[in-house]
Amino acid sequence: MNAPHKPPVFATLGCRLNTYETEAMRELTAAAGVENTVIVNTCAVTAEAVRKARQEIRKLRRAHPDATLIVTGCAAQTEPETFAKMPEVDHVIGNTEKMQPGTWENIGAELGTERVQVDDIMSVTETAGHLIDGFGTRSRAYVQVQNGCDHRCTFCIIPFGRGNSRSVPAGVVVDQIKRLVQRGYNEVVLTGVDLTSWGGDLPGTPRLGNLVLRILRLVPDLPRLRISSIDSIEADPDLMAAIATEPRLMPHLHLSLQHGHDLILKRMKRRHLRDDAIAFCQEARRLRPDMVFGADIIAGFPTETEEHFAASLALVQDCDLTWLHVFPYSARQGTPAARMPAVDGAAIKDRAARLRAAGAHGVARHLAGQVGRAHSILMESARMGRTEQFTEVTFDADRPVGDLVKATITGHSETALLA
Repeated sequence: MNAPHKPPVFATLGCRLNTYETEAMRELTAAAGVENTVIVNTCAVTAEAVRKARQEIRKLRRAHPDATLIVTGCAAQTEPETFAKMPEVDHVIGNTEKMQPGTWENIGAELGTERVQVDDIMSVTETAGHLIDGFGTRSRAYVQVQNGCDHRCTFCIIPFGRGNSRSVPAGVVVDQIKRLVQRGYNEVVLTGVDLTSWGGDLPGTPRLGNLVLRILRLVPDLPRLRISSIDSIEADPDLMAAIATEPRLMPHLHLSLQHGHDLILKRMKRRHLRDDAIAFCQEARRLRPDMVFGADIIAGFPTETEEHFAASLALVQDCDLTWLHVFPYSARQGTPAARMPAVDGAAIKDRAARLRAAGAHGVARHLAGQVGRAHSILMESARMGRTEQFTEVTFDADRPVGDLVKATITGHSETALLA
């Protein structure tokens, strides 16, 4: 009797791009005939992320004692020795290797693959074409158009996990989005590690705004286009023109702001100042009055005083931010910030809580302002969808998943609109 088929088990930690790449690995491992294998796609953004990866690996080994356990992703790329030392781990595979069919073909054929396969990520110059197959729910697809980062913010290990910036050519992106629209997707989200650097390595060095306008022009049947996190200082004139003139570009931008005080921004090696962030938000909202902003902000960066922190807290109101991602600073070995004078842990925790409270006030203000307004809502489940500004809306009766539903907002809870 043949042994039962055991498809690989995947665990994905970290960002949307990791989730994207896990979907690509599902296809690669299926094509290679990989079975009875556990694959952990790790994140390296903080020391806590690496700790959680080790915890997840131990848990999965207990649950699958006879499986081959493989660790990949950014933490595997930046510190392969950490995972190679773990007795639970059979193979450590880098971020480039995990996207190569040959890697999985060797594992599927049990060809005695090296235990650690992690090459120099800085030598990678292309973005693998198969990565741009969209994934997502039945309503929304994500398309990777860029990978890597050329910047060296002092708190960030990600360039060493992802390599230098590289872009998917516009024609390839447009063709993929056309296929997704034909398959019935009503919304496409462009993703990348440093999205606003898209095009810098392509002939003619086009900018992100050029890609956005090209997609909207060449895929007229695409109802909604959304862009993920951007660096506001790198927003180009075409992107601002798209914000002003293209209703199919969703009025929601997530900004990589990180802090509200110029001295800390300089110590972070950011490329913008406080006034730049405020000016961008004011201009984007002037061009598109219904624009809503999210932002990444770090609490307790080394040397941050209470005065410095107060500038971040004020930035929430000065930029009228709604959706905050607050990161309590966590030292990441191998980064310049890890060698700077640290802030007391209790102060970091307190400041993060105060930022989150400010964010909650921003959400409450936004929700209250939507009551009585009509929205086009993309249904993610039978009774939940999201507005153009990515605000969650709940319904009291079922709607078709994936449909765009017109509805008037009747009220709100603490976190969502009601329709």
